[in-house]
Amino acid sequence: MAPPPPFGANSAAARDIANVLHPYTDLKTHLEVGPVVISRGKGVRVWDDAGKEYIESVAGLWCASLGFDNERLVQAAVTQMRKLPFYHAFTAKSHEPAIDLAEMLIERAPLPMSKVFFANSGSEANDSAIKMIWYMNNALGRPKKKKIIGRIKGYHGITIAAASLTGLPANHRSFDVPLPGFVHTMTPHYYHAGLPDESEDDFATRCADELEKLILAEGPDTVAAMWAEPIMGAGGVIVPPKGYFPKIQAVLRKYDVLLVVDEVICGFWRTGNYWGSQTLDIQPDILTCAKALSASYMPISAVLVNDRVFQALAKESNEIGTFGHGFTYSGHPVPAAVAIETLKIYDETDMGGHVGSVGPHLQAELRRLFADHPLVGEVRGTGLIAAMELVADKATKTNFDPKAKVGPRLTKILEENGVIGRASVNDTLCFSPPLIISQEEIDELLTRVGKSLDELTVQLRREQIAVVR
Repeated sequence: MAPPPPFGANSAAARDIANVLHPYTDLKTHLEVGPVVISRGKGVRVWDDAGKEYIESVAGLWCASLGFDNERLVQAAVTQMRKLPFYHAFTAKSHEPAIDLAEMLIERAPLPMSKVFFANSGSEANDSAIKMIWYMNNALGRPKKKKIIGRIKGYHGITIAAASLTGLPANHRSFDVPLPGFVHTMTPHYYHAGLPDESEDDFATRCADELEKLILAEGPDTVAAMWAEPIMGAGGVIVPPKGYFPKIQAVLRKYDVLLVVDEVICGFWRTGNYWGSQTLDIQPDILTCAKALSASYMPISAVLVNDRVFQALAKESNEIGTFGHGFTYSGHPVPAAVAIETLKIYDETDMGGHVGSVGPHLQAELRRLFADHPLVGEVRGTGLIAAMELVADKATKTNFDPKAKVGPRLTKILEENGVIGRASVNDTLCFSPPLIISQEEIDELLTRVGKSLDELTVQLRREQIAVVR
């Protein structure tokens, strides 16, 4: 199919259309519309190949925590590439970057952990943790204890197992997942799921009760673990009610079900603490992380396991003769070196103090500017992660018909006004800017967002789509 105007035959857009298969994209529409080709970045901004400037309101994919031009990370990669551009971790081989990074993660863990396993993405980290839990229960003589609980609207990746764990329909439909053995419990979203006259504490109790009913229905001797993001990211930046996780964990401990905390988005100061687990009062048995681990300058992820898990893995691997899991690039020295430098930058620049300053400003301004807007049902978040959910009717909290594509329309208008945004479930506009964003840049971002939201409101009223109250 020949690319349509305005793409020239040899333009980057035309070559993209001809050759690139894009993730998370309407592939047929892409052939007609084409890509936004990003050519360079600096700080919290990126520029396309036509020179247009954008504020990156979601740090790429929740991940470019130190922005788009950190020279220290570039030099860390160059230095390591010259010294040792590759080595593996198979068969008891090692190298200093992997050793140093593992030590740094253990030191920074939200509670005592025993060992770190490295992978290349959040999906691979979660997939690896699933296999470790199955391996562990075989080692403990519990071959039936294998079922995994996710949460509706949770997101944990796109490998076959991680996609099964994820609780989003678009990640399941036509892919023949979830696989057997993966089940999902309710979303802890009080705004939509809270009952009339039900307090947030009562709602949290009901979430825990529903989890216990699910475990009992499946059989406690068959349920191995539950996965949870501290704050759901791709599911719409859903912040659970206070007390939710302690209540959930009490149920899990009752039935000897491990808790795996997915810190891929929430880790490394995003929520205002080093880990989302600290913000939400969570005690993980296993922790997975990625994205901001290296500020996404190089692909790397990690699985932190407690000693109970490790001892079972060690026992079984000794009986078999090997722990038969790993990736060619597990602990690759170049991404590991970049991750080490990233963690040093967080420490040396007092990133926690910075997020503690600008995060409340983002949260307050979002609520001040948009909470009463006729299209905004809820503003939510903490630290430097936030969202505003668009609704057709504020009084009833009724969402727009998905066919109206209100969220995607808003992101298109945002691009026209110089913002790259992300619309998630229920037309929810998500915010997760680079951690280095300043208060002034937040104000500039929200000014552009306000202009875009007003333009969308005019469009919807003209088309009689919005029910404005």
